[in-house]
Amino acid sequence: MDGRGRTSGRRWTSFVAEASAGGKSVRALHEQANPAHRLRVEHDPSTLLIHLSDEHGGGWTTIALDRATRQWAVAQETRQTDAAHSAYEALYGPSPR
Repeated sequence: MDGRGRTSGRRWTSFVAEASAGGKSVRALHEQANPAHRLRVEHDPSTLLIHLSDEHGGGWTTIALDRATRQWAVAQETRQTDAAHSAYEALYGPSPR
């Protein structure tokens, strides 16, 4: 084993969505065996923001991806909004004040 905890024959799994109530769109996914481990993707015309919570939901990693160039930046923070802001600024530079 190489330290990553994998053993031969172990299958990969996917994040899943909860059943939608009242036909509303599902906006977040979670690990089926660990609902606190969440994933969410947001976008605008130029950027994708991929938010991944810590395994136990205590912090966030955000990947900011430029849609045209595929350049990316990653940030980790306690709050999702702080991680998003940090990753976005790492990708594009500080916001004008």
